[in-house]
Amino acid sequence: MHAIKEILNLKAKEVEATLEELMNLREEIAPRLTEAMKYTLLSGGKRIRPVLSLLTVELLEGNYQAALKAGSALEMIHSYSLIHDDLPAMDDDQLRRGKKTNHLVFGEATAILAGDALLTYAFELLSELKIEPEAKIRIIANTAKFSGYQGMVGGQILDLEAENKKLSLEEMQQVHRAKTGALIKASVLSGLYCSKFTEPEKKALLNYAENIGVLFQIVDDLLDLTGETEKMGKVVGRDQELNKATYPKLMGTKAAQKAAREYAQKAAREYAQKAKAELKIFGDEAQNLKDLVDYILNREH
Repeated sequence: MHAIKEILNLKAKEVEATLEELMNLREEIAPRLTEAMKYTLLSGGKRIRPVLSLLTVELLEGNYQAALKAGSALEMIHSYSLIHDDLPAMDDDQLRRGKKTNHLVFGEATAILAGDALLTYAFELLSELKIEPEAKIRIIANTAKFSGYQGMVGGQILDLEAENKKLSLEEMQQVHRAKTGALIKASVLSGLYCSKFTEPEKKALLNYAENIGVLFQIVDDLLDLTGETEKMGKVVGRDQELNKATYPKLMGTKAAQKAAREYAQKAAREYAQKAKAELKIFGDEAQNLKDLVDYILNREH
């Protein structure tokens, strides 16, 4: 576990440096908009999505620099989603990564536009990737699909509609596969299409991404229930307050929280095992991706 933490820290620093460079905008016309974009984008975080792109491209011995840029674009899309997710019209959050949320600092209108600008800038960057045209088109298409109505945005709507409702396990997994898992899948695919690969390798990596997307959300649900605001960098307990559909909630109310936690922890371990099993085709070469599964499973924030 110690080794993967070091690797993740190194990759995250690479991503940070790339994001800072990319935010030296070429033709800036609205400095306050740029400031709002940087406020959330450069506020830290685990950078799991771009790191996934990098670990995938390393596994397949592909174009590392292209994957770094593609992963950074995905981090911009993730940041836009956080800005919009925190708005009063959605989750109305006050704290993100230990700082006031974007709309509290810049106002709702500027926060919305900062999110819009990050989303559109991400696609500008993807259009500039120095890879084969067909591969570039596939990355752009997948990113649009998995961040839009068939993926993250669709999942966000399902999440909002699920408040104050009791969902089945299948319905809740549909929410989480879209809201959280889709962009994780796009991250793996970005690393994949910056490389040469076989169809069995593509299938294995897609299944891996599918499983860690669900795993990530289960752990997130548990941390909202049991984590600490100081460690998390955001207010915990918001899922319960908003009565969202979560894995622990499936087991009932506060009286059943011990059983709820045990149920969710068991589900998390099962998805972690499934994710690692998908990587057998790569042998020992996929150790970093396997270790990443354990890191997600055991994370504390």
